[in-house]
Amino acid sequence: MPRKMLQFVRLDQRMPDKRDPAERRRDFGEITRAFAPEAAAEQASRCEQCGIPFCQIHCPVANNIPDWLMLMANGRMEEAYAASSATNTFPEICGRICPQDRLCEGSCVLEQSRHGAVTIGAAEKHITEHAFAQGWVKAPYPTCDRPQSVGIVGSGPAGLAAAEMLRRHGYRVTVYDRHDRIGGLLIYGIPGFKLDKAVVARRVRLLEEAGIELRPGVAVGTDLAFADLRARHDAVLIATGVYRARELDVPGANRPGVHAALDYLIAANRRDLGDSAPGLADGRLDAAGKDVVVIGGGDTAMDCVRTAIRQGARSVNCLYRRDRANMPGSQREVGHAEEEGVQFVWMAAPDSVLGEGPAGRATGVRAQRMRLGAPDRSGRQTPVAIENSGFTLPADLVIKALGFDPEDIPALFGEPGLAVSRWGTLTVDARSQMTAVDGVFAAGDIVRGASLVVWAIRDGREAAAGIHRYIQAKQAAAAE
Repeated sequence: MPRKMLQFVRLDQRMPDKRDPAERRRDFGEITRAFAPEAAAEQASRCEQCGIPFCQIHCPVANNIPDWLMLMANGRMEEAYAASSATNTFPEICGRICPQDRLCEGSCVLEQSRHGAVTIGAAEKHITEHAFAQGWVKAPYPTCDRPQSVGIVGSGPAGLAAAEMLRRHGYRVTVYDRHDRIGGLLIYGIPGFKLDKAVVARRVRLLEEAGIELRPGVAVGTDLAFADLRARHDAVLIATGVYRARELDVPGANRPGVHAALDYLIAANRRDLGDSAPGLADGRLDAAGKDVVVIGGGDTAMDCVRTAIRQGARSVNCLYRRDRANMPGSQREVGHAEEEGVQFVWMAAPDSVLGEGPAGRATGVRAQRMRLGAPDRSGRQTPVAIENSGFTLPADLVIKALGFDPEDIPALFGEPGLAVSRWGTLTVDARSQMTAVDGVFAAGDIVRGASLVVWAIRDGREAAAGIHRYIQAKQAAAAE
């Protein structure tokens, strides 16, 4: 039924119910339950319909949030889905994994005025799941087919978002990925309790149904030469992401029992998918019965600590050198982790990894207490060690979640013409997203560095627009 908006004056913020922590510690299922339709519409009606929608301004894909909240509140769900999907290729994924507390909901006027933000992420998920249930979500068929083709290297959010947009334009699109499944980070980097893999597989099936060719298990640069890839296609998009783990620079960092976060998460996700995972079969990457220390404070660290809990770790500690207010990860994720039994050791940094003898397995992490000193060039206060403040945490398994750097793409692909920044990311033209090599584009983390899925979606969509302009300009020039 139609509802008036601005109902925050009588309705409090209410998130979808979460499963009990004791229950969710036992499996990798998503932790939130579905919104009941009536409750979802009521929460949408709390929106103020701001003249300047700060939620939209702070959304990387510029979602028309007030519009689809109003449509949802009034029961116009098909129109709400049309508005939601007009700017976001994967709204059902963003509704689940975006750190809304740092983006749209954190910028909501109601949040700033202490009334509690509109539950934008939960509403986005509800709209799209309802659309799937009603059969409104269709494969991105083009209105006409074009003869040109585009090759996309990488099947993460940037690559798949670009693939959909290019297919809508009518291009023949082939997506190559070195992993055995399509989805990249969405499949192997994000645990099932945040993003059920069936949600990703459902979207991938729609892309395939639309005629996009998906080629998993193809490593460009080894299985397929980059020069041959360029010869096959009228344009190429590099959307490989960044996967090289930053190292832990302390004594003992190379001991057995110290592992990179992505190695750990990939093994856990493979088991969740029903695959064999060598690191789990031999116990190296299994937290069961172990004391676990995760070093880092980002969303990847949160994924690791919560995975370790579900694997049956004896204890899980997250070691972070700044305080809670300065951590880069989602505060909402920290809250979930605390509910599930994770202990956070704020204002502490690792000093060494202890073990049995010079090269024996890890048995603990020696750390020092920190204080926040003067701001660095980014404006963040620099952690400074406090003298004589050392302490030890027991650790059979130490996970490094310190961030990711790009691989050497020019060397990996045998294409020295690809220019890189001082951080190793590919440099592109800001408008076209084209690299220094004609007809080769790049998008996502391989350009901006390790970032959020929603930014990768935006970058993929913008790169698709750049590729479309490039191909059309070449076609026009050839016709003259």
